[in-house]
Amino acid sequence: MFGSAVDRRQALQSLLAGAAVAVQAGSAIAERKAEKRILFFTKSSGFEHPVVRRRGSELGFAEKVLIELGKKHGFHVEATKDGRVFDGDLDQYDAFAFYTTGNLTQAGTDKQPPMSPKGKEAFLQAIQKGKGFIGFHCASDTFHSPGERAQNQPLEKRDPYIAMLGGEFIRHGRQQKATMRVVDPQFPGAAKAGSQFEMFEEWYALKNFAPDMHVILVEETDGMVGADYQRPPYPSTWARLHGKGRVFYTAMGHREDVWTNEIFQSIVAGALRWITGQVDADVSANLEKAAPQASVLRS
Repeated sequence: MFGSAVDRRQALQSLLAGAAVAVQAGSAIAERKAEKRILFFTKSSGFEHPVVRRRGSELGFAEKVLIELGKKHGFHVEATKDGRVFDGDLDQYDAFAFYTTGNLTQAGTDKQPPMSPKGKEAFLQAIQKGKGFIGFHCASDTFHSPGERAQNQPLEKRDPYIAMLGGEFIRHGRQQKATMRVVDPQFPGAAKAGSQFEMFEEWYALKNFAPDMHVILVEETDGMVGADYQRPPYPSTWARLHGKGRVFYTAMGHREDVWTNEIFQSIVAGALRWITGQVDADVSANLEKAAPQASVLRS
């Protein structure tokens, strides 16, 4: 009835092998469901930075790096320049990453499809309701507030995107080495930076700082060359809460060698974990203590 002992043993082995495959498949499905999804938006309505410039269908350098960094740390990163994505289902993403310039509701420099005004509103509401956000470098050169570029605007006059981000680009001088002072080495990923570090980069002069930001890195302006840096130290990397959403920004990211730098990658990986809720951190307001004269701009 049951055949030989050999037949029964082979049947049992086949059954066990099938069960093992089913368990592995189930684990893989569960892992994919648990994997946090990041939408990396790299549209350039203003200046198009070389690190996000595509050649044909080939992704830009920063897009490739963030995708690989995501794989290394358990994130699925999807890169796009198509602003129409914000008119779609944003619930499928846990967080958004921006390397963008200009008014993203306009086709602008790269001629890629822009966001619609409703898409911008939907995106900002998604952050407000609990989605995460990380902005790199020129994300602060996006959706500028009305008024004189070199002046701070009152909170109520800042563009809603800038209000969410927590700071705004003014200008930059020549690329140079500068010192970043680490204000919060306890923030996820920041420990590798030590108490301070130097980096050769295109450093942004910034304004319109959110008073409730949690400063992580401060730009030490002493010794920097160029009129835009003749001002007191100011934040260059920070985190803040926007409604229920977690927001992170770093002014770093212009150069390819910055994207491959271990300190930068550690900070980014930690930020991704924080904005997606995998880890918590103290993000209480510390601007007045970390950079008390940050809003003093050059004359």
